[in-house]
Amino acid sequence: MGQADHARASLTRLQISGYILLCLIWGTTWLAIRIVVHDVPPLKAAAIRFLIAAILLLSSILFRKTKWPQGASQWNAILILSVTVMALPYALLFWAEQYVTSAMTALLFSAMPLAVAMFTPLMMHRKVPRGAVYALVVAFGGILALFVDGLSANRRGLWGGIAVLTAVVLSSWSVIFAKKRLQDVAPVISTGLQFLFAAVLLFWGTWALESHRQTNWSKQAIAALAFLATFGSAAAFAIYYWLLKQMQPYQLSTISLVVPIIALMEGYLLGGESIRLIMIVSMVVVLGAVGMVLRAEAAEALVGDRILFARGEAE
Repeated sequence: MGQADHARASLTRLQISGYILLCLIWGTTWLAIRIVVHDVPPLKAAAIRFLIAAILLLSSILFRKTKWPQGASQWNAILILSVTVMALPYALLFWAEQYVTSAMTALLFSAMPLAVAMFTPLMMHRKVPRGAVYALVVAFGGILALFVDGLSANRRGLWGGIAVLTAVVLSSWSVIFAKKRLQDVAPVISTGLQFLFAAVLLFWGTWALESHRQTNWSKQAIAALAFLATFGSAAAFAIYYWLLKQMQPYQLSTISLVVPIIALMEGYLLGGESIRLIMIVSMVVVLGAVGMVLRAEAAEALVGDRILFARGEAE
């Protein structure tokens, strides 16, 4: 194996490690959010989470020569993402988990790869492999059945589910937007600034909408919030934006198909949440879709390489 092949293999292993680590971290954040919003108003909890994460990330680069965003285009992109990938989606998710279990929230959020696959041709002018689209449609069917079965009977739960799906649409658009606009910005700086600006917006929301609500700083809420800020935000999003530079958006978004499995098991073992048969069926369907999506991308790349090789021989 040559040096170039060895470097490519090492990079692949690094991507896989980052992918697995993100699945483990984000799979455990859903229960942590539910614990926090039991005692702390949702917008305040999200604002504090992001403020702590911003301080951790931005302070880590004070003594390093890191390039800050350049020009109005990059700064505008960061401001837009502060709203569309941080402030609004997480405000909706924190609010929803007052009425929807952590496992159900994670399962609903696994519709994200389908939304990303739908946005990709429109925003990147890049075709999503047909096999990946079929797999994502099947997965979304399982999620839709879960949504109707588990939430339609409860009005607050129904609105909570709609809030989660709205967050899915915002996050899906944002991941492609970030892929196009933030390729040249260091992930730590980009993420830290987005957290900071989102925290400002969420603190304003707390003042405007939650000033009448009580906050109970229980030990469980403090511990869960510390975990969310340190690992669920600062560490996880820095890894996420790094992986986004290496992978296609719809491919990376399959993380949200693996995360519910972890969230489901954690909610059952630690949160006392029940697991119904339809949840298990949905979990199996979406996990199978992950493999199909990733294989479809690899197959498309292989075909492209063969075409280029054949053209090279002809020339």
